[in-house]
Amino acid sequence: MGWLPTEAPAAGPNLDSVAPRALWESRAAHNPAHESTLTGNIRYHRDVPSRFLGQVRDVIVYLPPGYDESESLRYPVLYMQDGQNLFDGATAFVPGHDWKLDETAETLILDGSIEPLIIVGIYNTGESRIDEYTPNKELRNPRGGKGRLYGRFITEELKPFVDAVYRTRPGRLDTGIGGSSLGGLVSIYTGLNYPDVFSRLAILSPSAWWGRGSIITRVRGLARKPSTKIWLDIGTSEGSGSIAAVRALCDALQARGWTDDDLHYVEVADGQHSEDDWAARCGDVLKWLYPGDSTPVNGRR
Repeated sequence: MGWLPTEAPAAGPNLDSVAPRALWESRAAHNPAHESTLTGNIRYHRDVPSRFLGQVRDVIVYLPPGYDESESLRYPVLYMQDGQNLFDGATAFVPGHDWKLDETAETLILDGSIEPLIIVGIYNTGESRIDEYTPNKELRNPRGGKGRLYGRFITEELKPFVDAVYRTRPGRLDTGIGGSSLGGLVSIYTGLNYPDVFSRLAILSPSAWWGRGSIITRVRGLARKPSTKIWLDIGTSEGSGSIAAVRALCDALQARGWTDDDLHYVEVADGQHSEDDWAARCGDVLKWLYPGDSTPVNGRR
């Protein structure tokens, strides 16, 4: 594809070795009051192109403990939307309020609570976020409707790149996709559109109301139920309309054959629509979708 294979050396969590100093200085300038909070083995890819979307975006990759210590081990992958909010308080939409997904994954992998995995954070592109994260236009909203193209970007451009650069287990059983809000909407939309690519979906507070509940209609119209595990949640303080739409989505999934074995639905008491709330439960999401065998990983660097 002509992309740089990585902007990091082969090993080391030191931020100066993870990406060029100029990059970190540039990012720090956006939120000068907040230093980077990155934890673990992080790689960064700038200006990843897409012929489907016609613009570039940044991608940040979390590698599990022990990744650099074995050239034979391969890992499952979770693709997450809104990548700037996942790992680093310095790049989060609300400065200082990221998901802390790197810290959470690092801890859970090291104590054996989850299997070691690679997490790919796909940055949104600001003004194009609504366009790319929605499957159709709203009647009163001029934006939206590029969700299918965004899915093609992930499956046909980004995933092949990640599989070529990193030691992944590329099959559907080891590949997941997830996000929150509109990121959750486009993740379940893409996951169901590509059941041969994704088998694990992390859907937090999805905007299931978008397009008069078009994702609910999509689920009801599935020709067959794929063997896909889905985490689905909503906070009880996210508004009655949002809650009703997510409940309807859950009902539609159950009507199509999902059971407690492959659908984990939870309404989080007092949960709000915020990065802090998603951070508080992302560990539970990882433990349900990527359960470990309780064997601690000897991979501290």
